[in-house]
Amino acid sequence: METLHYRFENGRRPLQATAQLVGVVSSGNLEVLIEPAPLGGACEIEIRTAANGFGATWQAVMSDFQERWQLADTRICINDMGATPAVVSLRLDQAAQTVTGGLP
Repeated sequence: METLHYRFENGRRPLQATAQLVGVVSSGNLEVLIEPAPLGGACEIEIRTAANGFGATWQAVMSDFQERWQLADTRICINDMGATPAVVSLRLDQAAQTVTGGLP
């Protein structure tokens, strides 16, 4: 298992709902827990993944996600069992849409 941490400053979009869980951890998938947190406008993301050595790919997917959503005061925890980047993006978008009430 590998644990990765990312923090994005200066988000502009606070969450409109309480914590939400999207997806399930099973073969080739992941779950995303998204919740409000007092982070001074930042978005923190922690990833626990069974696929070691993909930090650069995770960084690219997380940067793309935060660029789209601009989340503020948000904590995201991801438990991954080898999901593809497309599935990761889909689950993150589903979670963000659930707690913001809209599209990016």
